[in-house]
Amino acid sequence: MQPIRKSSAVKDALVVLDTQCPFCSVQCKMRVVKEPDATGANRFTYSIEGLPNAASEGRLCVKGRNAHQHAVSRDRILQPLMKKNGQHVPVTWEEALNTIASSFQTITQAHGADALGVYGGGSLTNETAYLLGKFSRVALGTRYVDYNGRFCMSAAASAGNKTFGVDRGLTCRLSDIPLARCIILAGTNIAECQPTLMPYFTKAKENGAIIIVIDPRITATADMADIHLQVKPGTDAALANGLLKVLFEENLLDHSFIANRTSGYEQLKAHMASVLLEEVAELTGLKEAIIRKAALAYGLAETGIIFTARGVEQQTDGHVAVRNFLNMVLATGKIGKVGCGYGAITGQGNGQGGREHGQKSDQLPGYRSIEKEEDRRYVAGVWGIEPDELPRKGVSAYEMMEFVHRQEIRSLFVMGSNPVVSNPNANLVEEALESLELLVVADMFMSETARMAHIILPITAYLENTGTLTNLEGRVLLRESTAAAPGESLHDWAILCQLAEKLGKQHYFKYDSAQDIFDELRLASRGGLADYYGITYERLRREGSVYWPCPSTDEDGNQGMMFEHKFAHPDGKAIFFPVNSKLPQEIPDERYPLIMTNGRVLAHYLTGVQTHKSPSLAARSLENYVEMHSATARKHRIEDGEWVEVTSRRGSFSVRSRITDKIREDTVFVPMHWGGLQNVNKATSPELDPDCKMPGFKTSAVHIAPLRLKSYKSE
Repeated sequence: MQPIRKSSAVKDALVVLDTQCPFCSVQCKMRVVKEPDATGANRFTYSIEGLPNAASEGRLCVKGRNAHQHAVSRDRILQPLMKKNGQHVPVTWEEALNTIASSFQTITQAHGADALGVYGGGSLTNETAYLLGKFSRVALGTRYVDYNGRFCMSAAASAGNKTFGVDRGLTCRLSDIPLARCIILAGTNIAECQPTLMPYFTKAKENGAIIIVIDPRITATADMADIHLQVKPGTDAALANGLLKVLFEENLLDHSFIANRTSGYEQLKAHMASVLLEEVAELTGLKEAIIRKAALAYGLAETGIIFTARGVEQQTDGHVAVRNFLNMVLATGKIGKVGCGYGAITGQGNGQGGREHGQKSDQLPGYRSIEKEEDRRYVAGVWGIEPDELPRKGVSAYEMMEFVHRQEIRSLFVMGSNPVVSNPNANLVEEALESLELLVVADMFMSETARMAHIILPITAYLENTGTLTNLEGRVLLRESTAAAPGESLHDWAILCQLAEKLGKQHYFKYDSAQDIFDELRLASRGGLADYYGITYERLRREGSVYWPCPSTDEDGNQGMMFEHKFAHPDGKAIFFPVNSKLPQEIPDERYPLIMTNGRVLAHYLTGVQTHKSPSLAARSLENYVEMHSATARKHRIEDGEWVEVTSRRGSFSVRSRITDKIREDTVFVPMHWGGLQNVNKATSPELDPDCKMPGFKTSAVHIAPLRLKSYKSE
């Protein structure tokens, strides 16, 4: 990694920055070269190239190649803004921070510290995510902190914890993919969401691998599949039961692995006796023959990997659905050896690291539990406080919005997220935020949530803000970014430190750099499941990346956590868990006859706050749409490209129609990257998975109708 430098050949003109993409979980390295444009003064051109690294091997996708455009956008917020007389007006940092601190103190005195809420994000650096959790608990004293990663990885994380004893996104390396002879991609559209990973899968196909894709749509990823299971949304847990049933019937099980490395097998075996393949076929909308074909392909393969993502996980039974796919991994012994394993394809840039170090409601740094006395004592010691000063666990991200709606939380501090768009049941969320006594948003742009804020704090972009991020493999990478901060914008971590000082807590937040924070994070994580103690900035500069856990600076940074010999439970064994087949959370009926699922498109990231500010990316996808089968369109008298209204039991939104035969007739698909009237989450369900509090984004029952202008004749 190299910092910004100016070429001696073109003095004070050419600027070169070696950095990494701010978007998805691959975290591709890149070089950004800025030079004056010959067409006029104060204009610049940018050239982007990928840099070799262990994950993307030097590749960049269209988002990465255009990521700099939002960072240099003229729409950046460049000074603090405060709402006065209904309008956001510029104020000094002193006024903004004093107002926030005073309001926090007033609300705490009147209603207690738990009347304050903090809402973070899965794209924050490890340093900021760590500090946000510490700020919430030490500077504010509130239990109510959570983050938007709850909507991304919580089902897979909780399933990994229960099955393996630890939440680890990938239990294999990306380099294992070409060595697998069968790969199951369940609810993941890698071709659009993590496109720089696609060569791993094409190489696997060249090596003879069978690719199985589970998705209700024929996506760009499904196009490469040898077997496409076009499953009915919300029935993934049942499908895994059908696949397991075939594995048991054909005795495609690794009995030695089961006996030596697992527990709970007899319960799963008894459960499988009650599973009927014909019932699974009816529930999932698939033919028995194709379920059997897929199961045999995976079971007979010498090596194999199963990947899951939001299609499986963003359901009210997402936790058990993932656990059922993990049952398949364990039953066949396809883990802990070359070309085998399980992976949850992380969505957000720091989706792995962002959930490891304390911005999640029930966690302390290093995956420690905030409810475990030993963990509380250790972290309190690192922070210089008494254990009983640490709040207990709070609630999940959407539950926080319900608390806001009930005015149990009266002030919300939002950093690195856009909850009015990303949460389910968005109408309730908007009502809730409008009721707050104080809403503070730290952002680069005027997001939908920022527009509602009483105070907006300008933060730096990825080109300006140094920090570490942990990619989907569990590799920690250092993003060094020394470009000057534009206007009065500050690093997100620096804002937390300054605000802590205003609250009289400066003693606990004495940091001069992101590296200072990381060094404390290392200590706070030491001895935890996600142990970063052996990782240093110097080592990351020297080695490029280091896997966690890494308890010592002498530890080999290329080991990772692959479960070659034991799992993370005390007895070293992984746990089987029988899962019942059941119907989705919402069943279509006469009034709401279709199942709506949502997801991502290639050009945009999350709620689009950054990518909509990139002209090149915005031009690829200007507006939202609803994708439906041609037969569905005919039935509902909808023409391609016309505006339609999509309505559920929660609310409605309006988008253009897009007609295709690459989706199930009973299903419609809507991207998640737009707010306002095009916000799909105005119609999604607030029902949560009981195990991990993941909302059921993928299975909302909806009605769809054309929005045609009516003409009225005057009397």
